[in-house]
Amino acid sequence: MEMILCASVQWDKVGLVLGIIAALAVLFAVLILIVTKVCHINEDEKVVKILEHLAGANCGGCGHTGCEGFAQCLACGKASLDDCKVTSEEEKKEIAKLIGVEFSAAEPTVAVAKCSGGVNAEDRYAYVGNDGCVFLNQYLGGLKLCRTACLGGGSCTEVCPVDAIKIKDGVAVVDKTVCISCGACMRVCPRGVIERIPSKAAVYCACSTNCRGKETMAFCKQGCIGCGLCARTCPNGAITMKDNLPVFDYSKCTGCMKCLEKCPRHVIKTM
Repeated sequence: MEMILCASVQWDKVGLVLGIIAALAVLFAVLILIVTKVCHINEDEKVVKILEHLAGANCGGCGHTGCEGFAQCLACGKASLDDCKVTSEEEKKEIAKLIGVEFSAAEPTVAVAKCSGGVNAEDRYAYVGNDGCVFLNQYLGGLKLCRTACLGGGSCTEVCPVDAIKIKDGVAVVDKTVCISCGACMRVCPRGVIERIPSKAAVYCACSTNCRGKETMAFCKQGCIGCGLCARTCPNGAITMKDNLPVFDYSKCTGCMKCLEKCPRHVIKTM
């Protein structure tokens, strides 16, 4: 009888312990739920509101995993509105109010491929392999003799969310009227050939090599030779030569096109 009573008492203790553990588990679950709701509801609502104002291109040009990832980073102060080039200035102002930051409108930009090579640039070898600039660049640094030449593999065309880029004669060409300056093409280009310039720009230099004239002529029929004729011709002093390439000060450029007319290699292009 005593053994039965002892066993009964022990089972009662076990049941009590299990009951306490179960109660604590329920309590902790409720507390976790409450904490989650209290701590995250405001941020979640903020993310939703930010998303309502973002362009929704999901281009990845900002460096985040689509607009939702960008919105989450904006909500917690880990991203800048300047990272997005697609959303309109009006919508950015509304987002700035939501996240409590000051916002000033940036100058509109457009992407350009700073290369005129392609079929005009000499190859080092005949490439056989996977398509795309990333793969082309992995094999011996690309097939072009020019180390800054567009590889023409079309990786930029694949990531462009608005189909603004075409490969023509082995070189990426951006349609200014379609480009939204998201930056996705810039991020994927292994050569860094694609850059942003002001949308108001009339001309740009379609070359990225810093080699001297004689060396450039050895590997490209249209590469800039750094002659400086464009800089000397510009009536407004809008062009300076740096590392054998013309650099444009677009605040001074009037679009007179005299630099384009004088360029012996036809490297300066119109927008």
